Amino acid sequence: MQIKDFQQSDQSEKAEVTSYFNGIGFERWNRIYSNSDEVNKVQRNIRIGHQKTVDDVLSWIKETGDIDEMSFCDAGCGVGSLSLPLVSLGARSVAASDISGAMVAETERRAKTSGLDIQKMTFKISDLESLEGSFHTVICLDVFIHYPQKAAEEMVRHLCSLTQNRLIVSFAPYTPFLAVLKAIGQFFPGPSKTTRAYILKEVGIVNAAMKSGFKVKRRKLNKAPFYFSQLIEFEK
Repeated sequence: MQIKDFQQSDQSEKAEVTSYFNGIGFERWNRIYSNSDEVNKVQRNIRIGHQKTVDDVLSWIKETGDIDEMSFCDAGCGVGSLSLPLVSLGARSVAASDISGAMVAETERRAKTSGLDIQKMTFKISDLESLEGSFHTVICLDVFIHYPQKAAEEMVRHLCSLTQNRLIVSFAPYTPFLAVLKAIGQFFPGPSKTTRAYILKEVGIVNAAMKSGFKVKRRKLNKAPFYFSQLIEFEK
């Protein structure tokens, strides 16, 4: 499936995702990715799991050094959980993008109220398919859950074309256990299941990156109750 094919065949689903994350989804995830106590047990565990993923990414980046010389693309930035710490670490520039205008606006608001150097950041409302540019490192965390296997693999190839050195992605990995949870509706339990949740086969994601000239540097599986995320760092 090519990017154009995905755009043509799944416009309605993309519209649902956009609408969700500009409305009730934004309210829910903005609350999860904050210090608010107004979260239930499932949401709190998702917060913990996602933070593990973000912390691992930041740790990997700090190991490389020379962060002040690196440009980053945070593809699917959400409310800035990764973009803001990257600026704090001294990144040369951070391009924060998301399909949701509400999410992008919240990232910018948080950046300004945190006293960060806003001049180092750019903010853009965009889906993954429309992203352009050239960056030292491209990062896409927990976004592929909105893409079926073939489309997610195409997104990996597209993101590889935007990075000069490194791609870091995370996704919900396919396992028999998660497949069962998804089948019975317990993968992400809750009253609202407005958007679909896709679990992906790691071999397809890895092969897509390898065909684009990248190799796996390291990987880590992060999990908490109701949160499962396979994190992989690719490098040229």
